Formats: sequence, structure tokens, C-alpha cells
Amino acid sequence: MSQYFDNDKNIKSERKIIKFNFDNKVFSIYSDNGVFSKDRFDYGTRVLLNSVDIDKLSGNVLDLGCGLGVVGIILGTFNKCINIDMVDINERAISLVRDNLTLNKVKANVFSSDVYSNVNKKYDYIITNPPIRAGKNVIRGFLLGSYDYLKDDGILYFVMRKDHGVKSMIKELSVKFNTSIVNKDKGFYVVLCTKKWYLRWIFLSIFYLWIKNVKKYYKCVAIFILCVQKRFLS
Repeated sequence: MSQYFDNDKNIKSERKIIKFNFDNKVFSIYSDNGVFSKDRFDYGTRVLLNSVDIDKLSGNVLDLGCGLGVVGIILGTFNKCINIDMVDINERAISLVRDNLTLNKVKANVFSSDVYSNVNKKYDYIITNPPIRAGKNVIRGFLLGSYDYLKDDGILYFVMRKDHGVKSMIKELSVKFNTSIVNKDKGFYVVLCTKKWYLRWIFLSIFYLWIKNVKKYYKCVAIFILCVQKRFLS
């Protein structure tokens, strides 16, 4: 059976409009078969958006795995000052997002991408409800992979259920990020991760000392730290 992350173009199309309320505003969006949460506003996504201070977002924001575009549309509705990119592997979802942006009069850049495969810039914020059913490797790509697409001190927001392994994921992310749980609701955890940009600066600085042959001590430290980087940050 095809899943929403499979990009199966053979699934029969049955387009419809669904409505939902967020922050006292009613939204209407097009939906269809073969996309995530085709019948309703996903509760985990609602918890995620309730946990983000939308007014304080600034700069470039990536809605990763955008599905029908709910996250990007809500962000763009309540904050007109941010630049939003929206990506998904599902071509049907991408088509629906373009129509949903027009329907809701929100401006955003939408394009197809298998996680970060077509992403070519860095963001101040990456916000995602990752596709749990796609498997752990895909989830790790979404979350750990964000490090290379965030600016220094950039922030990743994500939502995940406790019984889907959120605590072990937080532990893994803590190597690259300062992490904190900002909300819990009915088993959903919303996690804020701030990029530890200074780690790469330390690695590069010590590597420079190694190259310059300052002291044998620094060589040993550099070798050790580079091994740590290869193990945890690659």
C-alpha cells in the first residue's frame, strides 16, 4: 500500500476542500488522496504551530516535508516579514500547496525535494513534522541533516510522539544542537534545537594549528577532535 511519502502518481485523485480553525482564523485548503493527513488538520502539526512564537520568526524559514502546506500557510498568514520555502518529495502535495498558497493569499517558494536534495541555501528556522512511517533513517535525515542547512545559531523546530522515540532522538541531536522540549501535549513533544555552530569553528581552528605545526600537543588534540567530528558530526 502506497504511503504519502512514496510519491505514487497512480493513486486516484479525489480533490476536495477541508476547513480548519487556527488562532481564531478559519483556513480552507485543497486536499487529495495520497497526501499526509488528507481529511483534517493533523493534531501533531497543530501542537507544533502552537509552540512556535510565529510573530518573532525572522529571515528565511523552511517548511520541510510541507505536505498540503499547512505550516507554511499559517506562518505566512500571521507573519508577513519572513521568507518561506516549502518542500516535499510528493509531487501531488507540491501541486496542492501551490493552489493552497493562492487560495490563502500567502507568498512562498515551493519546490520538490527529497529531504534536502534540492535545497541550496541556509535558513534561520527549519520547521517540520517528519514522516514517522518513512523510517528512522529518513527521520535522521530530516533532523540531523538540518545542521548543514541552518545558519549559525539557526533553530530547528520539530514535533514527534513519545512512543516514536523522541527521547532517543533528542539525545542524538544533542551532539550537534542545544536542545529543549518546549511543549508536551497528548504524547506529542515539540523540540527546539539551536545549532552549535561553534563546534566547527573549534575543529577548524585546531586543524589550522595542526597544519602550522605549532606543537605536537596540538597535533594530538587535532587528531582526537577530527575523529570525534567524523564520528558524531558527519
